[in-house]
Amino acid sequence: MSSPQKNRASRRVLAAAAGLATAGALVAAMPAGAQAHGKGHGHHTPARTVDVQLLSFNDLHGNLEPPAGSAGTVTEKQADGTTKAIPAGGVEYLASSLRAARKGHPYSITAAGGDMVGASPLLSGLFHDEPTIEALNKIDLDVTTVGNHEFDEGATELARLQNGGCHPVEGCYEQGKTFEGADFPYLAANVTDEKTGKPILKPYTVWKKNGVKIGFIGVTLEGTPNIVTANGVKGLKFHDEIETVNKYAKELDRQGVKSIVALIHEGGAPASSSYNYNCDSPGAGDGISGPITDIAKGISPKVDALVTGHTHQAYVCTIPDPAGNPRMVTSAASFGKLYTDTTLTYDRRTKDIVRTAVKGSAANPVSANHIVTRDQAKATDMTDLIARWNTLAAPIASRPQGFISADINGRGSTAPEKPLGNLIADAQLEGMAPADKGGAVVAFMNPGGIRADLVYKATGSEGDGVVTYGESFTVQPFTNMMNVVDLTGAQLVSALQQQVSGSNEASPKILQISRGLTYTLDLTKTGAARVVTDTIRLNGEAIDPAKSYRVAMNEFLAGGGDGFAALGAGTNKLVGPSDLDLFNAYLAAHSTASAPLAPPATDRITVVQ
Repeated sequence: MSSPQKNRASRRVLAAAAGLATAGALVAAMPAGAQAHGKGHGHHTPARTVDVQLLSFNDLHGNLEPPAGSAGTVTEKQADGTTKAIPAGGVEYLASSLRAARKGHPYSITAAGGDMVGASPLLSGLFHDEPTIEALNKIDLDVTTVGNHEFDEGATELARLQNGGCHPVEGCYEQGKTFEGADFPYLAANVTDEKTGKPILKPYTVWKKNGVKIGFIGVTLEGTPNIVTANGVKGLKFHDEIETVNKYAKELDRQGVKSIVALIHEGGAPASSSYNYNCDSPGAGDGISGPITDIAKGISPKVDALVTGHTHQAYVCTIPDPAGNPRMVTSAASFGKLYTDTTLTYDRRTKDIVRTAVKGSAANPVSANHIVTRDQAKATDMTDLIARWNTLAAPIASRPQGFISADINGRGSTAPEKPLGNLIADAQLEGMAPADKGGAVVAFMNPGGIRADLVYKATGSEGDGVVTYGESFTVQPFTNMMNVVDLTGAQLVSALQQQVSGSNEASPKILQISRGLTYTLDLTKTGAARVVTDTIRLNGEAIDPAKSYRVAMNEFLAGGGDGFAALGAGTNKLVGPSDLDLFNAYLAAHSTASAPLAPPATDRITVVQ
């Protein structure tokens, strides 16, 4: 295998030759592996069709080390109908899996469905995700779309991750080394600059080898501004996914590129959480729901496959295109626990993908998800990369913050009320309750901001039950600033109703609430009625619609994020410390080695279902 330096040089030469020197310069792939079909006569007559291997994954979120707790397992359905949890993930294993998969495939492309960075554990997040970009370069990623989390630090920082250069505030992290940026293009077809109206990065790229040409169009979900802080999307416009993909599919078609893959950072929910669930049983597309189903049905037949993400789910589904032809729609869960292997059969005469046999067979599927198991050999270059960055992070990452007596589940909890959500909300209330800190009487935490579990027996050598700064950072990596605002009782009730109505009706976002607030959530009802308003109590008293309440929340919620317009209507704002600072302060104040913190009870929301 050639060195990373040689790969980088060769890719840049090919990109320049294609005349695509933009912020998202084309990554010309130099893969290994594949098969051709046909009656070739020696080396001078190429076969009519060529099998192009498409390896894909999504939502890595900077998880370089194996994710801990339930976030680091994959559910596998067994032959007897039971399920088994299999440890998975970590770039040492992801790199090994992808490299092994490429063997025997001279035509192989590796693509990603967005959220490669953002909401990352401390090992990557502390360094503004430079370690993850470096790892993806070594993995030989060919192309990715942007996801919503690529905008966590704004378009300028995203451009730096693409083009390189040291951080404008913190500088270079290693003496004598300048961050070189991504060797692969980030695509952002539906994200435009408000002033120029042009995409902020390349809208598409074309992979070429021996006359085979496959175009890739990349989009993120149109609703990105609703789930990213206002500063992260300032000056940007996000456009309809279907309209954008169809626009650039036509453009590629006019250029003679007939084989097209859409990388879409939006997804769905399969009927089963098992990665090996048959998504097409009993019928095409019946096994999946959510936004991607309508998107897939609206995207032009010119597009031959959809690689998706965002929902962190695993699925390989066939959803008919608008012409009624079968088309693969895939997602590989999250955190590098799975990768998808799809065969694109390229017809040299038509220059298009043959989709007549898209369903394949159980023995030889056209597309399948594979577990990134931890019982295989580690990729030594990834081990070295992790060790190097861990050495730089160690002085901060290893600092103890508190002690727990058992796992406190957050991301790994499927219940509306999560133990770790209660803990975080209580920490925010305690930190913002003093009169000089805001005078908060209640706190809300968005569930999507809880990125992991607090695991009692974590990896490393800190000792069972010790919560290090690295672990607490992994739970709350955004370091959002805390806000305290005035809301009326009527606005408080509206906020609770918005959890299960409006944009959140199909996929509820249940706020995590601080102690003292209680209510009943009736899931047998629909829309806002699911929140039983006459059960809402704060410290035992009914909410007065006309009364003003001081409410603590992070700046994302205070900006109306996640569809909570009522929370965005707050007045008399006071800005406090970061959510991470309050979380760590609470751990320190409420736990010791001899008296560790126990998982909080989940008795604030009464669920009827």
